[in-house]
Amino acid sequence: MQMLYNSDSFVVVQFEAAAAPDDAVRGSGRGGFEIVDKFARKEIFIQGALADRFQQGVQALVRDSPDGVSADVLDDYIAGFTALAQTPLTLH
Repeated sequence: MQMLYNSDSFVVVQFEAAAAPDDAVRGSGRGGFEIVDKFARKEIFIQGALADRFQQGVQALVRDSPDGVSADVLDDYIAGFTALAQTPLTLH
C-alpha cells in the first residue's frame, strides 16, 4: 500500500499484491487504486483495465506538463473516476 496523492479533495492509494499463477495467462495483475472523495465521503476501488486506464491518464498528464501538474488538473481528472463511487466512508 502506497499513498500516491493527497489533496484537499481526494486521496489516491495504490495497492499491490503478488500475482497469482493464472494472472499471466489472463494478462492482468492484482492490486489497484483506492480513490477517496473527501467531500462526497465516498470511495471506490478500481482494478484491472480501469486501473490501467487511470494510471495511463495520470502519466499522460504528468508527461504533458513539464512545469508540473496542478492539483486542480489532477483533481478534475480523478473526479471522473469518483463519479462511480458508491461506498460511503465509515470509521473503523
